[in-house]
Amino acid sequence: MQNSTQISFVILTAYTDVGHVKYFYFTILLALYVCIIFANVLLISIIYMDRALHEPMYLFLCSLCVNELYGSTGLFPCLLTNLISNNHEIHLTYCYLQMFCLYTYGTVEFCNLAIMSYDRYLSICYPLQYNNIMTLNRVCILIVFAWLFSFGQFAVNLSLRVHLRLCGNIMEKVWCDSYLLIRQSCSDTTAVNIYGLCMTVVVIGFPLVLILYSYIRIFKITFRSSNGANKKSLNTCVPHIVSLLNYSIGWSFEIFQGRVLKLNMPSTLRIIISVYFLMIPPLVNPVMFGLKLTKIRDASKKFFQRVILLKFRM
Repeated sequence: MQNSTQISFVILTAYTDVGHVKYFYFTILLALYVCIIFANVLLISIIYMDRALHEPMYLFLCSLCVNELYGSTGLFPCLLTNLISNNHEIHLTYCYLQMFCLYTYGTVEFCNLAIMSYDRYLSICYPLQYNNIMTLNRVCILIVFAWLFSFGQFAVNLSLRVHLRLCGNIMEKVWCDSYLLIRQSCSDTTAVNIYGLCMTVVVIGFPLVLILYSYIRIFKITFRSSNGANKKSLNTCVPHIVSLLNYSIGWSFEIFQGRVLKLNMPSTLRIIISVYFLMIPPLVNPVMFGLKLTKIRDASKKFFQRVILLKFRM
């Protein structure tokens, strides 16, 4: 058996030899990464430049877009490099770094979506008090808390894992999975498992309760009220609900097929499911929010009009 001093790299075995087709896959994934960067940077820029969008809902959306860029950068460079490489080894230090990026991305994403649902609840159910409740300071505190909590809880998690003695370095994934790395350990993992279980309950449980509470209250108020403004405000929840379902379904499939159900499925489908929640939400979210929210759509039109005018003047 190997010990931790001998193991300095992890082998990602989900990369299969597809011959020259890998260059086609590389091109598609690179184009997807570029689109994710363009869509999120564009939306962040529009929100930043248009003072009419300096409202809580759009600031939370801006935080969501920053997280999409963060998570994508944690996945795509390594994915693209390994795809065209004949050697699918990844240094253990970089493996830990990628785990930190991807797991904190997942936590920040869910926390952001939970905060956005609570913001919609306050906006629809308490419209007169909304501006007094959701002040700029509170918006900043909520955003900073979502990021610091996510970074802090996984930093502790990671500090417990790096001291484990590894007796294997084979991982059937295209990215470094914390759960699979623990399975390679021949040390006592009791402390790591207990902490991981507690944090899983906290990371999933509290945001989920907040989301369910917010939308139960929203639907009760909306369908009981004859106020057309409330029903119109409900339309602003549509992209958030779609985004929440899109992320949650992808994340749930990844968790259940790898840890709970251990479904027997084709390797290609398993790979697609494992990267779905890391690839699709970062692309779909900025496009969907940009198209569905009227203020952002109007601001986008003004932005592109200014760009076109500048080009003509040049």
